[in-house]
Amino acid sequence: MSNQKKRNFQIEAFKHRVVVDPKYADKTWKILEHAIHEIYNHNASGLSFEELYRNAYNMVLHKFGEKLYDGLVATMTSHLREISKSIEAAQGDSFLEELNRKWNDHNKALQMIRDILMYMDRTYIPSTHKTPVHELGLNLWRDNIIHSSKIQTRLQNTLLELVHRERTGEVIDRGLMRNIVKMLMDLGSSVYQEDFEKPFLEVSAEFYRGESQKFIECCDCGDYLKKAEKRLNEEIERVTHYLDSKSEVKITNVVEKEMIANHMLRLVHMENSGLVNMLLDDKYEDLGRMYNLFRRVPNGLSTIREVMTSHLRETGKQLVTDPERLKDPVEFVQRLLDEKDKYDSIISNAFNNDKTFQNALNSSFEYFINLNARSPEFISLFVDDKLRKGLKGVSEEDVEIILDKVMMLFRYLQEKDVFEKYYKQHLAKRLLSGKTVSDDAERSLIVKLKTECGYQFTSKLEGMFTDMKTSQDTMQGFYASHLELGDARTLVVQVLTTGSWPTQPGVTCNLPAEMSALYVKATFGKGGQKHELNVSTYQMCVLMLFNNAERLSYKEIEQATEIPAADLKRCLQSMACVKGKNVLRKEPMSKDIGEEDVFFVNDKFTSKFYKVKIGTVVAQKESEPEKQETRQRVEEDRKPQIEAAIVRIMKSRRVLDHNNIITEVTKQLQSRFLANPTEIKKRIESLIERDFLERDSVDRKLYRYLA
Repeated sequence: MSNQKKRNFQIEAFKHRVVVDPKYADKTWKILEHAIHEIYNHNASGLSFEELYRNAYNMVLHKFGEKLYDGLVATMTSHLREISKSIEAAQGDSFLEELNRKWNDHNKALQMIRDILMYMDRTYIPSTHKTPVHELGLNLWRDNIIHSSKIQTRLQNTLLELVHRERTGEVIDRGLMRNIVKMLMDLGSSVYQEDFEKPFLEVSAEFYRGESQKFIECCDCGDYLKKAEKRLNEEIERVTHYLDSKSEVKITNVVEKEMIANHMLRLVHMENSGLVNMLLDDKYEDLGRMYNLFRRVPNGLSTIREVMTSHLRETGKQLVTDPERLKDPVEFVQRLLDEKDKYDSIISNAFNNDKTFQNALNSSFEYFINLNARSPEFISLFVDDKLRKGLKGVSEEDVEIILDKVMMLFRYLQEKDVFEKYYKQHLAKRLLSGKTVSDDAERSLIVKLKTECGYQFTSKLEGMFTDMKTSQDTMQGFYASHLELGDARTLVVQVLTTGSWPTQPGVTCNLPAEMSALYVKATFGKGGQKHELNVSTYQMCVLMLFNNAERLSYKEIEQATEIPAADLKRCLQSMACVKGKNVLRKEPMSKDIGEEDVFFVNDKFTSKFYKVKIGTVVAQKESEPEKQETRQRVEEDRKPQIEAAIVRIMKSRRVLDHNNIITEVTKQLQSRFLANPTEIKKRIESLIERDFLERDSVDRKLYRYLA
């Protein structure tokens, strides 16, 4: 193969010149022009498209592309002018129908013409940068039909009129509207926007401005929101049926601005039907509608949130400061829980569980719960009530729900150490008197407190349970080793760890001289009905006074027994005001004990039991002196905690200025209580005196840690 001679092939032009008929271009164009006329006149069935294509091909091949292109423009323009006159002549509803029919005809004709002139479209047009045939046909339609002086304004007005008629309840031909709007979109986005969308949005804004003004004058807030929602949905539906999908955002913005944004404040504050009334009446549907509409506009949700927060804080403030509502701590806390449940339900069902609303709710509760200094005590009393009797017969799941709600209120407390103080006292009384309804519930709450505040918060509470278990085991061991006692197990001894249990101040009372038994025997009435009364020491002291007197006033009993006033009133209340246990009677009859009351033995007392146990009315909230004493103990307990926090911080930082110490200490202790800056300053002074810290010699606001 390598020895073979290489051959070179060349392509050369014909030796003779091809002579074209001088009239060839005119003749060929006449044929093509006639074909275009026939296509527009719906007579295309008799045409040979193969022959026409060859003619167009030859014209381009013989350099007559420009003549062909220009002829096409002139012929199509001529036909479109005739079509324009036909459309202009159409009257009433037939105007759009005629326009749509002619548009469809033009598109069919354009498709056939493009097929005939395909070679020109592929070669001549790209090389000369002219407009392709299909696009040319659209541009000519736009310039000669849509932008015709007699059609442009008429078309715009007709379309806007149809939209208006549909908005006012009439049924229109949506299919025809869709075809016309699609025609505008096919002619280019600028045609759709300038010839329809822009005036459509302007007219819509004017329409909804007027309608919203009319609605807001005659409707309440709920009805207005329903109408606004309906209009918004109608516009979205309108877009899906016959407008460009990109128009949805623009038209919904118009509706939102005119019907919602411009009337936001008036709607939320509307008298008798605004946001506050919806909250009060639990109108979830209306609230949900307001949320969904307002979230669409700038600052909409913040407006709802601010009004809700303001109302909630005002309502909560009234709740925690109303003297009437403070009389019953259990009811006070139950109202708080009911209020929290109410707003949790609103946020869940109407506000889509919006975290910002949940945060606003938590912030509001924290604000007004801490307005009342007795909130920690009342929450502890609520727990005490539930764990004494309120949870009897309640399922474990429901117990957990109640305890979780209590923990939720506990989290809002700034003075958690005050709650701990009261809770410790109440727990001690429940455990020592055996009044707790469920050990599991007690332990569950302590676990929750431990999770929330750490081991230090609950270590002493857990120690109390350990003592009770140890005492119980000791007593069982004692009775197991003294079988001769049989069932007469009247002795119960509890051994308690000093540091774990709250200290109780020692109280005295005058014991009767004849005291020799653990129970009191009493005879009532003329029939001499006898009962054995199981009573407390205070109750015994009071009852023994009636062996020597028929009637005794409150002051005489107080003087004779020297029982503290608060305890004496509860003691008398349990014996004179509790149905079925009223071994005494008082004048005047009432639920409370007054200092002017007079007491005497109830001769009509009866009971089907020989042994009658008379309990003591549980202390509710503390009296003012007791409250002051507890507060003082809390303040004393806080001092070492503040000092410990200061030392921890200074040991880590070594040098720190006064303001930063205050900030750091407050932050460290906020899980237990809100530290007072004045008290922090006093603790710093105390630590300086004891050589834990020293002031900087130059900057007196700077402190140094002394190792």
